[in-house]
Amino acid sequence: MHSFLRNYPTEAKLLAVLVVICAALSSASPSFLTLVNFTDLLNNNAVNVIWAVGLVVVLIAGGIDISFAVAASVVQYLCVFVFGWIGGGNWAIGFVVAGVLGISLGLINAFLIHQFRIISIVVTIATFNAFFGLLMFFSSGRFLYNLPGWWSDRLILWEYETSGGTWAEIRLPVVVMVVAMFATWALIRHTTTGRQLYAFGDNPEGARRAGINIALMQAIAFGWMGMMAGIGGLMQSHITREVVPNALYGRELEVLAAVVLGGARLGGGRGSVLGCFLGVALIAVTQNGLNLMGVSPYAFKMVVGLTILIAISMSNLDFSAMTAPKRRDL
Repeated sequence: MHSFLRNYPTEAKLLAVLVVICAALSSASPSFLTLVNFTDLLNNNAVNVIWAVGLVVVLIAGGIDISFAVAASVVQYLCVFVFGWIGGGNWAIGFVVAGVLGISLGLINAFLIHQFRIISIVVTIATFNAFFGLLMFFSSGRFLYNLPGWWSDRLILWEYETSGGTWAEIRLPVVVMVVAMFATWALIRHTTTGRQLYAFGDNPEGARRAGINIALMQAIAFGWMGMMAGIGGLMQSHITREVVPNALYGRELEVLAAVVLGGARLGGGRGSVLGCFLGVALIAVTQNGLNLMGVSPYAFKMVVGLTILIAISMSNLDFSAMTAPKRRDL
């Protein structure tokens, strides 16, 4: 336990806050701490976690991307037409198509940032508006419901009937979320590329002098984010069984807040997959608890903002020092 607190201080503090909030909500609402509610939380927030682990790679590399939610919407629309053109497709083709389309959009960001030496937030604000404007122009805001059966049919991988007659289910997006988390963890923690991403984000000039290929680092970071955006968009349409051009508009700030809350530094060089998951979980649990208690949804952003402020304020506490064995003066 002490080594975990020492090696992952932000994650440990966030986990403590999450436990306290869960305990409070379980007392306030009997339906909160149930298996059905737990699986619903996993299913409904899997897409945010997929996006979060993509975004953390960008933040580790010292960048920022706020265009990924709109990019996911673009991928959704393009996928509908690609699948129709090839005669339907299947899940294997779907993941490849969504991933490749997402990577392509991510590489547009990386190219503009590197080629024109523009800071990433400015570029992604521009592409955010460009992607959304083009999508609304060519789609005319039409909703698409005629999706291939494999894409829209709900795929339940595990289910359990509770004593109350309700069903707890684990669906495909949760499995995709776990795979995305593992792949990102392997990339940033167990590859030379991951170490170079941390080095570049922590000290760009030092990374250049050390011979790290800056263009490649930016392409990998934004390409990874684009791939996760595309796959997340594919999963979101699987959940809702429709493609709506503006449905994901605004989700990027919620995910960004969760990733930063999970310990990723906006200046680069720091971030973890565990922190992403805990950040998304904290925001999701807070929203879910408020819904169960009948609190107005308009209060959600205020409460989330307060929760983030409290959690970040706790970063001044040194949990490892509090739990370390005390020395006795002789």
